[in-house]
Amino acid sequence: MAWAPDYVTEDELAAFVEVEDVRDDVPMGLAIAAASRAIDRTTRRQFGRVDAPEARFYTARWDDLRARWVVPIDDLMDDAGLEIAFDEDEDETYGAPITVHALRPVNAAQKGRPWEDLVVPPRSAVQPTTLDAGVKVTARWGWTEVPTAVKEACLLQASRVLKRRHAPFGVAGSPEAGSEVRLLAKVDPDVEVALAGYKRGAGRGGAVFA
Repeated sequence: MAWAPDYVTEDELAAFVEVEDVRDDVPMGLAIAAASRAIDRTTRRQFGRVDAPEARFYTARWDDLRARWVVPIDDLMDDAGLEIAFDEDEDETYGAPITVHALRPVNAAQKGRPWEDLVVPPRSAVQPTTLDAGVKVTARWGWTEVPTAVKEACLLQASRVLKRRHAPFGVAGSPEAGSEVRLLAKVDPDVEVALAGYKRGAGRGGAVFA
């Protein structure tokens, strides 16, 4: 799996919309890609995973309620090989390892959800500051697997995109019959419902779907 992948295959979409004509392979691939990125925008996150650990950079913020530094990070579900360091001298060398830390939400792993925050407790010998991109975190970012609800949402949205080919001006249905639907104005209402529990809070930091 890769970062921000397509969430279903062409075969899965073909079975969903009951299409057997190979001439539809190209439009189906484009519809899947469009639907996958629509899901990313709607949830403000992506559901893929990088192939190997990579370094990313974040800015810490002080949490008055918890009285400790919190670093909003990209989605993370595997802490194997996790390395954290701070740019203590502000020279972009990140020479101060942060070895005492916690990942939050605390029960994310048990619920099949990613960690979204890195917390540095007062007992840590190295304390970050609000230095822009002052914290370097190396990890294998992303989700270990695409949630079933996301796959279903992708099938629904991709089928909606496919219908656009036969809908003038992006409108399907009949205004006279009260069934007019704008196909590209927003994601399908059922997709919104399926993704409701997967939306990441805005303004938390991190390149959550880029």
